[in-house]
Amino acid sequence: MDRMVQPPLVDTTACLCRVDAGLKTVAGAKKYVPRTKLCLQPSIKPSIHPTRNKAARSNRSCYQSPLLPGLPDDLAIACLVRVPRVEHRKLRVVCKRWYRLLSGNFFYSLRKSLGIAEEWIYIIKRDREGKISWHAFDPVYQLWQPLPPVPKEYSEALGFGCAVLSGCHLYLFGGKDLLKGSMRRVIFYSARTNKWHRAPDMLRRRHFFGSCVIKNRLYVAGGENEGVHRSLRSAEVYDPNKNRWSFISDMSTAMVPFIGVVYEDKWFLKGLGPHRQVMSEIYQPETDSWYPFYNGMVAGWRNPCASLNGQLYALDCKDGCKLRVYDEVGDSWSKHIDSKIHLGNSRALEAAALVPLNGKLCIIRNNMSISLVDVSKSNDLKGSTAQHLWETIAGKGQFKTLVTNLWSSLAGRNRLKSHIVHCQVLQA
Repeated sequence: MDRMVQPPLVDTTACLCRVDAGLKTVAGAKKYVPRTKLCLQPSIKPSIHPTRNKAARSNRSCYQSPLLPGLPDDLAIACLVRVPRVEHRKLRVVCKRWYRLLSGNFFYSLRKSLGIAEEWIYIIKRDREGKISWHAFDPVYQLWQPLPPVPKEYSEALGFGCAVLSGCHLYLFGGKDLLKGSMRRVIFYSARTNKWHRAPDMLRRRHFFGSCVIKNRLYVAGGENEGVHRSLRSAEVYDPNKNRWSFISDMSTAMVPFIGVVYEDKWFLKGLGPHRQVMSEIYQPETDSWYPFYNGMVAGWRNPCASLNGQLYALDCKDGCKLRVYDEVGDSWSKHIDSKIHLGNSRALEAAALVPLNGKLCIIRNNMSISLVDVSKSNDLKGSTAQHLWETIAGKGQFKTLVTNLWSSLAGRNRLKSHIVHCQVLQA
């Protein structure tokens, strides 16, 4: 009996068209309603993933039903593009034309150019058994949204990287497979198509490395592999416009980074050297050079941290209820933004990520509670008056969580069920 062929979980033949630039109105939008796809990844061979034979387009009727009955397509798109993002999953199942429209880049590029694109929070977690899962949170409606499963190769991987390119593509790269060891694999999820896709592999196998995005280019450096020289000095960069990886200058010494941030278009890294000593380096993309660096910023640097509007922020307490701000003039972390409401020191309440969201800083804890801090209004405020800058948008029963955590600690049941590995923000 013939076995049913299971389609691959990662779609390597899907293509994304480039129409992001210069979209200001819906005039002439009809020509962008997808009929064909423009391929950005010609190097990927689609033959390994057979597709169904399609009838020649010449045999099809030239007539197509309108997107919305009684309206020209230009006006129909102007209406559909304003539908909230939470409803887009339903729009895709209305008809084939709506599905093609919402699967192409034009629809979301228009939303972005009109200033109505929405940002969602994407959280990648690891449970007690080491399994990877992920979740999306809509901060507008404060709802968790369904997502396609994480591809099998990353369902139990360790030390992999995670970054966002073009605002809507979440990349997973590198890492260590429990059976195969270090990986070069790269995949990405598109918030526009709600699907996983393949990207070119990295040039070196590595895990527990540092990564960042500068000017929409993905940089990777250091880490470990399974070879003789476990700690790596090598670094590389991925350019999505060229769809390829390239080596850049090696680091001064091999390093396994444990914290990194982009600040003033420079990449700051801090980690463990070959002899497990703490060290820090800076990478300057303009000159393609690395050099050791140590100052007040590095001395008071804590993880997680993030940069927003030219300012560098880091958490000052374990539960993420107090922020510290780097003062470049004084070369110190002297300024603080305190919520005055502290939750405790358990791992469930530990702040695992700090990311920018709609011009504010978003703090995500292991128990999936999320707080927003409006740091733009903190410059003229003193610490004692900063409480109103904090807002909880997920997990509002924090007092109940605190009490439950206290009783669990007393009963010896305080083992963490899961913890956050990565957190990113995608726009669509």
